[in-house]
Amino acid sequence: MAERVPSDHSSVSTVRAKIVRSGGTTRPCLRLPSDLSLSGGDVVRLSLDGETYHAAVVEDAEGLLVRGAYDNKRLARNPGESENRLVEWSQSSGRGPGSSVEVDELEPGFFYGVRVPGKRVVYDVPTKPNDSLASIAEKLEDN
Repeated sequence: MAERVPSDHSSVSTVRAKIVRSGGTTRPCLRLPSDLSLSGGDVVRLSLDGETYHAAVVEDAEGLLVRGAYDNKRLARNPGESENRLVEWSQSSGRGPGSSVEVDELEPGFFYGVRVPGKRVVYDVPTKPNDSLASIAEKLEDN
């Protein structure tokens, strides 16, 4: 069962991030600050307006970046196969390139929330999967 945690709870660490364009893409991306518990290659869960998606964290010359949010982990690794929910959220929230957003770190390395600065959000934090079960699932997914 998911735990409900508000963005202003004392257990939530919040950092400022930016919506940017990266490389040759015209789509909005999320530039992450280096003080989050993340590395390039991580796939995390990302909450946008209360909906949870999966996002791959990549690293470029300027640091960490999320190019999109997708309905499941497989789609996050193969982004051309489905809708990019980060683009949808960016448009619906009025957050274009150059706009600041707040990133809430709810479960370091696993679950993050993105919100408009000053807006309070209550997150449904999913239970982190057991590492051994996740490893088995990834092996099955790769086959």
